[in-house]
Amino acid sequence: MLLNLHVKNLALIREAEVDFKEGLNILTGETGAGKSLIISSVNIALGGKIPKDMVRDETKAALVELLFSVEEEEKLHALKELEIPIEEDGSVLMQRKIQNGRSTARINGETVTASILKKTAELLIDIHGQHENQSLLSKKNYLDILDAYGEEELSSVLAKLRNCYEEYQRLARELESNDMDENEKNREISLLEYEIEEIEAASLSAGEDEILEREYRRMVNGKKIMEAAGAAYRETGYESGAGEFVGRALRELNGVAAFDETISGLSEQLTDIDSLLNDFNRNLSEYMADAEFSEEEFHETEERLNTVNHLKSKYGNTIEKVLEYKEESENKLEKLKDYDRFREEIRAALLKAEKELGESCKKASRIRKKCSKEFSKLLKQALLDLNFLDVQFEIDVREEPLKYTRKGFDQVEFLISTNPEEKIKPLSQVASGGELSRIMLALKTVLARKDSVDTLIFDEIDAGISGRTAQKVAEKLTEVSREHQVICITHLPQIAAQASHHFLIQKDFEKGATLTQVKELSEGESVEELARMLGGARITDAVLKNAKEMKDLAR
Repeated sequence: MLLNLHVKNLALIREAEVDFKEGLNILTGETGAGKSLIISSVNIALGGKIPKDMVRDETKAALVELLFSVEEEEKLHALKELEIPIEEDGSVLMQRKIQNGRSTARINGETVTASILKKTAELLIDIHGQHENQSLLSKKNYLDILDAYGEEELSSVLAKLRNCYEEYQRLARELESNDMDENEKNREISLLEYEIEEIEAASLSAGEDEILEREYRRMVNGKKIMEAAGAAYRETGYESGAGEFVGRALRELNGVAAFDETISGLSEQLTDIDSLLNDFNRNLSEYMADAEFSEEEFHETEERLNTVNHLKSKYGNTIEKVLEYKEESENKLEKLKDYDRFREEIRAALLKAEKELGESCKKASRIRKKCSKEFSKLLKQALLDLNFLDVQFEIDVREEPLKYTRKGFDQVEFLISTNPEEKIKPLSQVASGGELSRIMLALKTVLARKDSVDTLIFDEIDAGISGRTAQKVAEKLTEVSREHQVICITHLPQIAAQASHHFLIQKDFEKGATLTQVKELSEGESVEELARMLGGARITDAVLKNAKEMKDLAR
């Protein structure tokens, strides 16, 4: 459930905070007060696109925060799978900060990607905006709507179907990529044989390149190394070097060590230093004696390194990758030498994959047809509840074998008739704007019974309706709010009267600036707002009385 919305420095909002509650949360206000801005803020917090010029003061950051309470174990588990940190009380704080044209998103204090933000949003909230009604006019959305209804039965079947489809596509691509004539095949065989022989001749071993590079670097820089070693040997030696000076100092201290215990201890330390310096000088001398430069060894190392680097440039950036390439080439060569059998194996595997895909598609189709009958019946009743005087609604699921997709081979059409004796037709050819609003609400109502999302938001669900129809829509929203938290923006008093919690969105003028404010209304203030919605600029006693009656009847 959505507990709190906090908006700062966004468009007309300097800073606003709304505490939402269970049941039906209604937001009203005059045209242009900023009602849709509230929904835009929620969309932004959930990872939606940020319109230009949305930040009020460019010198400051804009911030949108949504605080949710999550109690269902299944949903908490899903959030943990997304690696979302969950507080002990189940609270989830989603934040979106916009500054200097860039945005950052956080969930419970941890930065997340836009993808994770949207996946989290899908678990917690469902927003129905004005533009969504138009989605009902697009046939391509119907399959997803039906699948949402039948998700419980379909989820495992569709998961298997997707796997079958991916395997079918992979084999089809493999068969196509291995379609070559005799000349092409022979050229490919020759090339593979050459490449395999070239790699084999080099007798590569893993990690060899690193050793060669290290040795080559040492040889190339041999002169510098010897010069530095010689200088270090002289500076630490016992002929005008550090060794001579340490020896002198040691002799001086030893001469007086018997007179003072502290001096005696210091003398022992210096003895250790003298010993270490002597060992270092001797080891350095031995290194210089052994470090003889061999021209032959240098050329051998250089040549071997060139060979290795040449193969790496052709077949992979490491020796391991070169050897992997050789193994893959050997497999390809084996297949090409028995090309007909290889092609036949792919064809057989493709036929088998197609059969399994077809069976998965048929199974999904059977479930969809069963669900479509249940869904149609429930939708028809929901539409009648929304003041459709006479309505027929059907979902047509047609199989189109051999037209495979990740979702199967079904084509889905929504068919409707809203008038008596009117022939049933595709939804896109029949419904008006007001009818689309009600049909969408009916869909949301039916799907809400199966939907695990706690919070539903409706923006202008009442577009194009009035009178008795508006009352029916209000009753349907109230019905949905018994099982889900509903947040609804409306301009109709019939809907506003049903509010469990009523919020007023209004413009204020402060220091020459126009600001949007949000305020939760008391019972009396709610009645006054209803009166404004009923009577406009002039609110009479009769209008107030009417508003109070609407409020009383809604209880």
